[in-house]
Amino acid sequence: MWNEYHTPATLDEAVAILSRATSEDRSAGAPVGSFSRAARIIAGGTDLVIELDRGVRQVEALIDISRIAGLDEIRLDDAGWIHLGPLVTHNDVVTSALCVQRAFPLARACREVGAPQIRNRATIAGNLITGSPANDTITPLMALGARVRLLSVRGERVVPLADFYTGVRRTVMARDEMLTDIAFPALDDATRGTFIKLGLRRAQAISLVNVAVVIHDESLNTAQPGVLRLSSVQITLGAVAPTIVHAREAELVLTGQALNAECIAQAAVLAQSAVTATTIDDVRASAAYRADMVGVLVARALTQLMDGEERADWKDEPVTLVTPDAATPAPSVDAGLPIRLTVNGRVYDIHNPEAHEKTLLRLLREDCGLTGTKEGCAEGECGACTVIMDGKAVMSCLVPAPRAHGSSVLTIEGLAQDGRLHPLQQAFIDEGAVQCGYCTPGFIMSGAALLLENPHPTEAQIKESISGNLCRCTGYYKILSAFRKAAGIETTITNRELHPLGS
Repeated sequence: MWNEYHTPATLDEAVAILSRATSEDRSAGAPVGSFSRAARIIAGGTDLVIELDRGVRQVEALIDISRIAGLDEIRLDDAGWIHLGPLVTHNDVVTSALCVQRAFPLARACREVGAPQIRNRATIAGNLITGSPANDTITPLMALGARVRLLSVRGERVVPLADFYTGVRRTVMARDEMLTDIAFPALDDATRGTFIKLGLRRAQAISLVNVAVVIHDESLNTAQPGVLRLSSVQITLGAVAPTIVHAREAELVLTGQALNAECIAQAAVLAQSAVTATTIDDVRASAAYRADMVGVLVARALTQLMDGEERADWKDEPVTLVTPDAATPAPSVDAGLPIRLTVNGRVYDIHNPEAHEKTLLRLLREDCGLTGTKEGCAEGECGACTVIMDGKAVMSCLVPAPRAHGSSVLTIEGLAQDGRLHPLQQAFIDEGAVQCGYCTPGFIMSGAALLLENPHPTEAQIKESISGNLCRCTGYYKILSAFRKAAGIETTITNRELHPLGS
């Protein structure tokens, strides 16, 4: 899928490699905004690996920045702006108290992306750069007034996110640039917002329509406590046009008004009209349906904000499938050297040169001989390939094999210890949760990560933990029964017994 795999130790090294690799593209006069065939920056890779595997995109070299220290930082600067590094993942945002409190539309959108395994690797920067109008984080970041910082060997520049996109999956980035920072003003006490997404299913769904709304209220009518009088409004609409749409007329009609049912209804109609001429019409939804749903979601978001209910269904402890002993990335590996990783407590040295062009799933099955991890879809949709890498549940079909160098990986083969099945394995037997069995390893690996993250999960957390796992036999009732039983059994055993590699 690629010929070279680079793992730089610094940003300067990364952009230097990118500059050398893309010089041919620039000299050939390739248009700005289209992706390079010579090299691509990769962090999570949850989009890029699929494109490479399908042959949709071709690149000679991947430049993996996931081992560069400090790029996963979320911070608030002295000017009141929140900064996200290029390695900040969706789950990093979901579990960030700063983002939940002062960037709630973004936190809510991040929780709607994919499944926990995807959110453990997929980065916000990657979501922005991919540039699909259905990507969930672009809409709230646009409403929050975000800007991005781009770096190359020629220097750096800051671009407002509103000016970043030139079309579907097209941006103003030059081929030799990488995104190094995403920044936006933190919400203050007078500013609130939310995000609502409509998909065809509850999880692992691409948006049919998504909406972000941010309202600012500095002029409360003291004679009417609790009535919001809006001094500014931002309404952004995703998955309805080639790029994110600002519903300007709806924003204007609300500005200076006291928020009430009448003006909400008026704003919803105006938001619909903002997309009428450009609404996407495709196999997932008609243009007419999308336009109608824009009005519904805008009204719903504004009503939640009016009533102060935008956080009503936000859970304080989201499921991330990150275990307490999650580790930082190991040192880099040079092309041509063996990939060394620890799987189920055993060290493997993979000398096969072709392993450098594989996914972790294929490396485990073909080079380590561990076939318990299954390939169901090869695109991060079914969860059958779930493993725990460095303490985080991931879809192994989306992880480049070289990224696993120096890592510790736990697969289904490593769960049973000292002749004793993992509690969830035993519960699957006791409850009859195994049907054809193909999806079972992925479900159990997700459950093992859940029980390490939270030994006493709620029913909702159990369901969230397997939102990225599909049972094609539709046997979810028995699977949920097994999870419940395992959660009960866990109270009588130690954390070390739950964790095959000890604690």
